[in-house]
Amino acid sequence: MTAQVIVLNGGSSAGKSSIVRHLQAVLPQPWLAIGGVDSLIEVMPESMKTSAAGIQLASDGEVTVGPEFLALHSAWMEGIAAMARAGARVIIDDVLLGGAASQQRWQKVLGGLDVLWVGVKCDSAIAAERERARGDRIPGMAVAQAEVVHEGVVYDLEVDTARTESLLCAKAIAGRVRQSGEGARSPH
Repeated sequence: MTAQVIVLNGGSSAGKSSIVRHLQAVLPQPWLAIGGVDSLIEVMPESMKTSAAGIQLASDGEVTVGPEFLALHSAWMEGIAAMARAGARVIIDDVLLGGAASQQRWQKVLGGLDVLWVGVKCDSAIAAERERARGDRIPGMAVAQAEVVHEGVVYDLEVDTARTESLLCAKAIAGRVRQSGEGARSPH
């Protein structure tokens, strides 16, 4: 049985989480929603969230990762891929801060799986307003990430949450999943 994976990549407050909730509602089979980075940060020890070896979030929204974080992140990615290989349908909600290099890391881990790569774009001013309204993000993170996460990344589909409601974005993604026989297709 071929596993199925959808990778949503976009900056902070681009609308990925809303799309994920709608995708889970409109896709005919159950799909697990997993945050590529946010979920990992939530389960990391507090000491890793302020350490140069871990991950540091600057007051301007810049994110710096160290070697211990990268090692944990690699293990996290392998675990997600293992779930997909075991037959779970997985939606990965991620922020590819390294652009193309981050996509290549995922491609290596997800090798042999059918993957639909989706770019979730949003005008940086709109993302910044969402960030402000949420109140749970460092101000400036949305603007800092809006473009850099897409640099060199190759997508099967792009959606823009500044122009299209998240439900319609989810329906467009679901349509691509259905076109490929309820699975997703491999990257180019």
